[in-house]
Amino acid sequence: MREINIQEWSRNKHFKVFSAFNHPHFNLSANVDFTNFISFLKLHELHLTTATVYAITRAANAIPEFRYRIRGSKVIEHEVVHAGVTILVDDDLFTFCTLDYVDNFMEFAREATERISYVKADPTLDIDPNKDNMLYMTALPWVSFTSFTHPMQFHPSDSIPRFAWGRCFEEGESVKMPLSVQGHHALMDGIHMARFYREIESYLMNPSSILVDG
Repeated sequence: MREINIQEWSRNKHFKVFSAFNHPHFNLSANVDFTNFISFLKLHELHLTTATVYAITRAANAIPEFRYRIRGSKVIEHEVVHAGVTILVDDDLFTFCTLDYVDNFMEFAREATERISYVKADPTLDIDPNKDNMLYMTALPWVSFTSFTHPMQFHPSDSIPRFAWGRCFEEGESVKMPLSVQGHHALMDGIHMARFYREIESYLMNPSSILVDG
């Protein structure tokens, strides 16, 4: 983790302007091509949610702005950020689940399977307010949505990026999936979200590049 020198930061003025907003978050939703990815998962019998969480987390870690966080009047950059996901449990409720990111997908998948089983048996909605090296994620597999807004705290500022994905649908010969990204405008702009989409779309088009060891 390192602290950003705000006075010398290229987006110093942007940070000051958008930090003063009551609602400084902005959201972008787009349909990503899921054709190759879902075919690869079916062929190798890999878990859809685990692989999707991994791909999103890996792509976000590749973009520095998704690792920036606001702490009071300071901005810090984490070396790595992890996934905080919602998991469906009984009675149409959900539990929170933290999945630590590691580069190796099979290692990530093994640990994720154990962690998901644990929280399903012992659901919790507890969140550590001091733990900001996270990416919040949720799935809405029943709806192919075109927009999505997440709940959050406004004060103090919540600068954790949020992601949501929905039901896949066919478009011609392709399979598409809606993917929503939400970020704090003091820390990132549309160009940074575009870089995230470009990164994850490269994974989805060539899943073996991230899901196969070595």
